[in-house]
Amino acid sequence: MVKKSAMDHLDQLEAQSIYIFREAFNKIDKMAMLWSFGKDSNCMIHLARKAFFGNIPFPLIHCDTELEMEEVYAFRDKYTKEWGINLISEICPPIEQTDPTLPHSARVASRKTLGLKAVQAKHHFNGIVAGIRRDEEGTRAKERYFSPRDSEGLWDVKDQPPEFWDQFMTDFKPGTHVRIHPLLHWTELDIWLYIQRENIPIVPLYYARPYGEFYGQDYKGAMMRFRSLGEKGITYPLPSTASTIPEIIAELRVTKVSERAGRPMGANEDESSFERLRADGYM
Repeated sequence: MVKKSAMDHLDQLEAQSIYIFREAFNKIDKMAMLWSFGKDSNCMIHLARKAFFGNIPFPLIHCDTELEMEEVYAFRDKYTKEWGINLISEICPPIEQTDPTLPHSARVASRKTLGLKAVQAKHHFNGIVAGIRRDEEGTRAKERYFSPRDSEGLWDVKDQPPEFWDQFMTDFKPGTHVRIHPLLHWTELDIWLYIQRENIPIVPLYYARPYGEFYGQDYKGAMMRFRSLGEKGITYPLPSTASTIPEIIAELRVTKVSERAGRPMGANEDESSFERLRADGYM
């Protein structure tokens, strides 16, 4: 085994994630992985293929609100075939079934929670792999690598198992649903450095484009790109001139703008709405 001191930073991140994937697959009898088609979940696919020698031995789930951007659907169709993915794609319940006290963007996101619960009930998954990172948002920083939920997917942030020295609780009482987070220790910059090193495909929306391509008219030569991908109408591009991966990496080294600044639910709206979603099972 290679000593950590002889490994570079990305090698250490990769090794930890592969270890978590293998631990989960060994201990959880029926699991699946969420695929949002964003940079994080594409890295997870790459890591899972490394963990299991080129094959992903569990299905991927797309909870489809029918509001993904066109480039996202094109990416899904292309790489589902190219990577030989066993994809479960289900349409989410309508917004009318969500909590009306939530802000609009949170209600759109809540459709995915309802969709995931329906998929779990249909396929009886005991564990779901999700691509969240601690640095994304305050509530996600409270997560564990192996995070227990009840049978309804509800998360009690005050009742999470300790995880010290890479010792993870993987035995839970019957009826417990487990979320597995192999990227929890990564940062946004780590993700892009890994994408560059491993040549991982990404949706082109991450690269800067003229303002007019998003909003129909030019604005003094302004350029924009997406930092985070979500549904149409609740996710917006941010000013940026980064049109290549090296330029994105250079931008991230100096930017003070939040990764989720283009997603009102994680930036401008009441923070409690996001925590309510997370407690209810949001990814």
